[in-house]
Amino acid sequence: MNIFLFLISLCLFGLPGSSAAEEATINPDGSTTFNNAAGDTDGTDGGAGETGGATGEDSNTTGSDEETVEEIAKSVDPALYLALAVLAAGLLFIYSQLQKRRKNADVDDFFSNLDGDKFNLKLPAAVDEYYEVKAKCEAEGWVPGSPMGTGQPSPHHRALAQALMKRCIADIPLVTHIQKESQGMNKLYSQSMCSVKQWKSYQAAENMVSVEVDEVRAEADEIEPGWSQAVWRQAMQYQGMIKQKEDQQKAQLVAQQRAVTEQKRKEEQEAADDKARYDAVKKKVEEEKARRANAKKVSEELVKAEEREKEAKTGFKGVKKGFLG
Repeated sequence: MNIFLFLISLCLFGLPGSSAAEEATINPDGSTTFNNAAGDTDGTDGGAGETGGATGEDSNTTGSDEETVEEIAKSVDPALYLALAVLAAGLLFIYSQLQKRRKNADVDDFFSNLDGDKFNLKLPAAVDEYYEVKAKCEAEGWVPGSPMGTGQPSPHHRALAQALMKRCIADIPLVTHIQKESQGMNKLYSQSMCSVKQWKSYQAAENMVSVEVDEVRAEADEIEPGWSQAVWRQAMQYQGMIKQKEDQQKAQLVAQQRAVTEQKRKEEQEAADDKARYDAVKKKVEEEKARRANAKKVSEELVKAEEREKEAKTGFKGVKKGFLG
């Protein structure tokens, strides 16, 4: 905002120290007249004559102000307007570029944080475990690619095959994840709907998984020639069997928990029913006790009332007999 105010002031009053320098003359009536210092003597005399004629009249003061504004406008070089317009356009362009860059950065941050660590993948620990087993077998004399002598797997072949299958099964979630996200990410990138950072993160994860798949196949051929064609299919089958077994165990655990919960609910319900029956019996007993106590109290009051009535009658008869006698 300060820049634009500065530009407006330059348009109205020109640059300070420019060639069109002006001098201000204060008139006796308080008005001010700007004269061009580079003008001829006739112009100065004419201005002085006008100033003298305006002495003592307020209307002439207003006319002098208007002429002053016109002189200022005429004294400004038109090239200055062009330079200021170019400067303003340049400032607007720079401002728009900064805003655009900031907006793009915000968009990149949005897409980067949208999926979080979706492609921040790491190889499973089974990879390092396999190479540890392989190094141990090589230290004991096993040679990569050596065939099985008697048609039966040696302890080294068996240990390596088990370690590689464990590694392969542990890799399956990563492979499945990349295969699932591949089509969507390629579509988003083709439509410019994902950030460059997110796309590079996906490419790095995809390359890591692809290299891992190739390495597993190469290791399979070293253990048993030709096994690379079937190792991943077997791993998928084993992984399916393991998952099925885990699902069955989870289902059994859920069923057991449900049975325990149902038994507990049943016991709590039975306890609540027993308490309700006990409270009902107790209430009846208390009501019966209260009824009997009330009946006894009423009976005692009746007995006392009869006794009072008898005593009253007896006393009345004695008083009457003594009165007559």
